[in-house]
Amino acid sequence: QVQLVESGGGLVQAGGSLRLSCAASGRFFSISAMGWYRQAPGEQRELVATITSGGSTTYANSVKGRFAISRDTAKNTVSLQMNGLKPEDTGVYYCNTIVLPAMYRLPENFWGRGTQVTVSS
Repeated sequence: QVQLVESGGGLVQAGGSLRLSCAASGRFFSISAMGWYRQAPGEQRELVATITSGGSTTYANSVKGRFAISRDTAKNTVSLQMNGLKPEDTGVYYCNTIVLPAMYRLPENFWGRGTQVTVSS
């Protein structure tokens, strides 16, 4: 099993910044990718940003140029620097990771419990 613990959410005014962090722990062979998703009230969960073990990144169009994802492979952590926040960025942000539980095993997907981000106008 893998545990993901998020931190860094909160309330901020539009135009402000927040930094989210997530630490993965547990038993696994390797981490293939880590990322952040968010879910606004009444909406489906959507991708915000991901980063692979090789450092390749993917961003939702709505956050490109404002958010930056980074990863510390030695510490099994991923961070999301969010600048220029807008009210529409409000939601619960979930950390996600895809791990190989053991060599020659299929990848498994894990989620954190989420952290609330609220952007006031």
